[in-house]
Amino acid sequence: MILNTDGTKPIYIQIAEWLETEILNQHFASDDKVYSQYQLAEMFNINPATAAKGITLLAEENILYKKRGLGMFVSANAREMIVQKRKNLNFKNLVVDLVLEAQRLSISREELIQMVLTEYEFKGADKNESD
Repeated sequence: MILNTDGTKPIYIQIAEWLETEILNQHFASDDKVYSQYQLAEMFNINPATAAKGITLLAEENILYKKRGLGMFVSANAREMIVQKRKNLNFKNLVVDLVLEAQRLSISREELIQMVLTEYEFKGADKNESD
């Protein structure tokens, strides 16, 4: 991952989202130890305090938990929590934006649904071919 240091999203949030994606992609399973703040700082060439802030954010959301003296570990239901969180926040916002833009462009409900179905089926075919 390449951090966007020029964007509006803080680096610590990008770190937290990257760790979430690693969990979603099953690079970390339940009870696996995640990277320390110092490992993340070295990986991304950032301040360890910034990396710690990203880790702390996930701990506050109970996605990670701390084992005193050992580090941070993935919670048992972390993957499900991340999926639910992203559905409720990110995905819902994308759908709202999509519907608003469709309305601005006078795209009918049926046209929009067909566009989504076509794209979904197209991407599904691509995914099945790569499996």
